[in-house]
Amino acid sequence: MKKNETICVLGLGYIGLPTACFLASSGYQVIGVDKKMEKVKLLKKSRLPFSEPGLNKLFKKARKNLEFSLKPKPADVFLICVPTPLTKNKKVDLKYVIQAAKDISKVIRDENLVIIESTVPPGTGEKIVLPLLKGKKYFDVYLSHAPERAIPGKTLLEMVNNNRIIGGIDEHSVFLTKEIYSSFVKGKFYLTDINTAEFVKIIENSSRDLNIAFANELAKLCDGLKINVWEARKLANFHPRVNILSPGAGVGGHCLSVDPWFLVRGGIAGTKMIKTSRLINDSMPYYVIESVSKLLKGIKNPKITILGVAYKANVDDWRETPALKVIEIMKKNKWQFQIHDPYVKDFSYEIERNFQKAVKSSDCLLLLTDHNFYKQLKPEKLKGMRHKIIFDSRNAIDKEKWQKSGFKVKILGDGY
Repeated sequence: MKKNETICVLGLGYIGLPTACFLASSGYQVIGVDKKMEKVKLLKKSRLPFSEPGLNKLFKKARKNLEFSLKPKPADVFLICVPTPLTKNKKVDLKYVIQAAKDISKVIRDENLVIIESTVPPGTGEKIVLPLLKGKKYFDVYLSHAPERAIPGKTLLEMVNNNRIIGGIDEHSVFLTKEIYSSFVKGKFYLTDINTAEFVKIIENSSRDLNIAFANELAKLCDGLKINVWEARKLANFHPRVNILSPGAGVGGHCLSVDPWFLVRGGIAGTKMIKTSRLINDSMPYYVIESVSKLLKGIKNPKITILGVAYKANVDDWRETPALKVIEIMKKNKWQFQIHDPYVKDFSYEIERNFQKAVKSSDCLLLLTDHNFYKQLKPEKLKGMRHKIIFDSRNAIDKEKWQKSGFKVKILGDGY
């Protein structure tokens, strides 16, 4: 592809917007499309809808080659970066991908390239997207899947340096896609067919979900065996072929907690282990509340302060956060709760920005997200709590230090 050609990016979220900025800063003319009018208005005013390290600087560099719209316009390349959420019964919801394909079909021309970045079940490109793009027209369409492998907080760094898989419906689709991403990706490219690329993205995330489920099972075992799971995990990981991930209150984010269901609910045989891992991880909020209940024994009408609702440390992303399930269980228990998070905005529940106000009259601190803010807390300076209790689901605090300050401390899986 030539740098003077136009690329239309559909979906300006955590991946779509940085991708559009990278392409624009590389010299392509980029049309950024999003259905949310407020987001488009914000971007037209050169303001970002979310924060990500380095994005503001990249956006300023790319701005001269960026325009924004609510609908796709004619272009040489169309890049689909829309969400693929789950329905209530854990089935993949492809309505945004389908709508994007339908919108593209209205402006697509002969020999245009369409790239799917959205995570989709195997067969989506060939069986669903391609027929929608062509409709009843008879012309050539190049189609590929180029899944991202970036995490919030490190999105720009990883988009540039991570290796990239590209799968296409034919060799020319792969060639054209690689040429585009080569404009900013420094990692290696691995080329395959479109169905394999779709499958690989899902099994990458399913593998990590399996590993976290194993870690969560170990945490439960260690609580019963009076063994510290964090020490045991550390020692086990000294083995050159062992890498046990960290346990926690569950799994969140737009990938790990969602993608494995694409296989389980997709009618694909042999997914018993994947399903079991999902159920284990989804059950962790219940285990956390059960553990907190033991700490609160004898306290009537307890008030809990939740520390962190982002799904991972030091970011504002709360998609699929297990904190929502924790809150739901608290409400059923008729517990009072207050929420604090130094990063998250526009959460489903009110967040108290002032930390001292958030902990005032609290009976227990429940640490769900290991933000650096919480790691640096000085327990001796916390004032106004009714009872000094803390449950840490991420092994983020110094247990001995907090105990010396008069706190009753429980860390998930510490065996005590």
